[in-house]
Amino acid sequence: MSELRVRAAGPEDLDRVLGFWKVAAEGTSISDDRAGVERLVARDPGALLLAEEDGELAGTVIAGFDGWRCHLYRLAVHPDRRRRGIGSALLAAAEERFAGLGGRRADAMVLQRNETAHHAWAAAGYTPEERWRRWVKPLTG
Repeated sequence: MSELRVRAAGPEDLDRVLGFWKVAAEGTSISDDRAGVERLVARDPGALLLAEEDGELAGTVIAGFDGWRCHLYRLAVHPDRRRRGIGSALLAAAEERFAGLGGRRADAMVLQRNETAHHAWAAAGYTPEERWRRWVKPLTG
């Protein structure tokens, strides 16, 4: 039986994470580059959580806390390892982190078109917040 290990990412993990997201994550983000992930890990060293199974990267989640709200991004599990509890383990670690920081409620960025993710988030106890809409403005050209 393989052992699942969840830990915070360090600077040495970033290239591996970026490659992993190309395979396992749905969609891309403006911050999906080395500089963006370096800033995340430098600013909040415990935010990027990795799940490793048999020494291989199996999943990620970003559990960011800004002192006010708890935000979840980039929950991704390798397609060959889905439905084995990896996403649940990552969310449990993220929620534990939030509780330790004094967080009261977590929210998740989930693509509207990603029906598979909707089922996973619902199974984890999350519900869509229909009263709010995300508004964005790119700060770079």
